[in-house]
Amino acid sequence: MEVTLEERFRKKLLKIGKRNRFLRFCIIPVLALGMFFFHAIKYFRGNGKRFIVLATTFCLFVVYSSFSFPMFISEAETEDAWNPISDDAQDIVLAEEVEINLEDFELLDDDDVLLEGEAFSEMVHGMDIGERYNASDILEYNQDRLPADNYESAAAGDYENYEFSADDWRLILINKQNSIPEGYEEEVPLGNIKTMKGIMHCDERIIDDLLAMIQAAKDDGVTLQIISPYRDLKYQENLFNRKVTYYMNEGLSYMEAYQLASQAVTVPNASEHQLGLALDIVTDTFTQLKEGFADTEAGKWLAANSYRYGFILRYPKGKEDITCIEYEPWHFRYVGVEAATLITEKGITLEEFWEEYL
Repeated sequence: MEVTLEERFRKKLLKIGKRNRFLRFCIIPVLALGMFFFHAIKYFRGNGKRFIVLATTFCLFVVYSSFSFPMFISEAETEDAWNPISDDAQDIVLAEEVEINLEDFELLDDDDVLLEGEAFSEMVHGMDIGERYNASDILEYNQDRLPADNYESAAAGDYENYEFSADDWRLILINKQNSIPEGYEEEVPLGNIKTMKGIMHCDERIIDDLLAMIQAAKDDGVTLQIISPYRDLKYQENLFNRKVTYYMNEGLSYMEAYQLASQAVTVPNASEHQLGLALDIVTDTFTQLKEGFADTEAGKWLAANSYRYGFILRYPKGKEDITCIEYEPWHFRYVGVEAATLITEKGITLEEFWEEYL
């Protein structure tokens, strides 16, 4: 049998070690290194094709990678190369990037995203969604549904002995984190409120309490106007997209515009107006959806009395970090008299109510 080079190498070193014990400690690492070398050669020899393929792939990658091209281009080729960019375009200097602060942008109300002279042309269940409906007209056209004089006392709720349920339709929580359940909007029992301008819609089950509140306000010398008692998904999408587009035209990116728009109007499928439980309420002397409504007689009356009829100020001041919506003194949500009384007296939001009582 032919003796291999590895075996001869090993025997030679062992023989030297046996003859001279002083060299043994030097021979051991040399022997180990030599054995490693021979084993490596065997490994590469047995996998030669594999390593050739890997080496070829690496070379092709280096040659065709964009960062390696300058290595293979001569100066002459560079000077004469075709440049797809025109001489005029090469002289363009990009403007300095300016950091945008979202706090510098004013939050838009619904009317602010309309062009001058423009109005919403969509109709929601036969109702012009841009209209404002005066309380006097509502009361005049709904005489048959007006409450009795003692309606308020009969509806007063004792929340201390009331057992709240998460399944109560009046307490459904809709916000950016909790969208409207699939199919829920189709199940809302929309009721009709007659007005001089047409039919206004909201959840049928809140109409009696709503009419009672409007009547009580009138008895106290306060005139109310109702806007957008019910909005369908199409309108909510239209309103939200208008605001996003407006901010993008002002130089914001889509994500920045989306973030800013969502602070002033709820995103589609997260709006309480789609439930028929929310109302935007103003007055004949202050018709805009602005914070200034809070300082009007109507705004003060609603803040102090709406809970008696089952409504709460949904987005109060100082609670923006919880509701994720800016202060809206005009937005009222029906939750039932018991819950409304508790929420108002304790100064909490519907989100806090859910966390503590449901």
